[in-house]
Amino acid sequence: MRLLTAVFPALQGRAMTSRSKIVMACGALALLALGSAAAFYSVRGAAGNSTCSAAATKVEALRARAKGEVAAVEVAKQPALLPDLAFNGPDGKPTTLSAFRGKTVLVNLWATWCLPCLTEMPALDALQSALGGPDFEVVAINIDTRHPDKPKKWLADKNITRLSYYADPQAKVFQDIRAVKKVEGMPISLLIDPAGCELALLQGPAEWAGEDALALIKAALKR
Repeated sequence: MRLLTAVFPALQGRAMTSRSKIVMACGALALLALGSAAAFYSVRGAAGNSTCSAAATKVEALRARAKGEVAAVEVAKQPALLPDLAFNGPDGKPTTLSAFRGKTVLVNLWATWCLPCLTEMPALDALQSALGGPDFEVVAINIDTRHPDKPKKWLADKNITRLSYYADPQAKVFQDIRAVKKVEGMPISLLIDPAGCELALLQGPAEWAGEDALALIKAALKR
């Protein structure tokens, strides 16, 4: 993938040949930065499955689109409600994932200490520019726990202006996702339908502005 080719040389000049090495590298940083995980819990059940019945039919279309530059996307086998993740909105006030009900969202967790996260941010910005609107939004949540102005400055320096700034300076959102999805690395991206049900998951970076990613998101937006 073009994106991964760009990432590997930057990692201290080492020859990296797989997405798993990137995920492991940022996973180690995430665990050191965020500490022990929260207790595992499940949101699956009869009520969740009923709410996610529409998502269950949509994932079949997504499965055919998880290829090329987004081939590593894991389409949900049994869509279920995610926890109501809590973080801060662009105004700095608390908000939650449920505030986006009625809209398909791509939740992405990123941090300035995670090189692959930074590498994919321009593509996420371009994705928001291409498809963002009443029906879709890229919700990129920064989880830096120190120097709160650093992420904003980095975005400004890179001219990333289309993404609204969401943040969780306690990084609890990472722990909440890690608890239910058992993910270890960063970045993490979750594609979520208008009812709050998980459609797909990706651990690691992607070329989100590429044709394959656009086709995947468009398939999620179809009614």
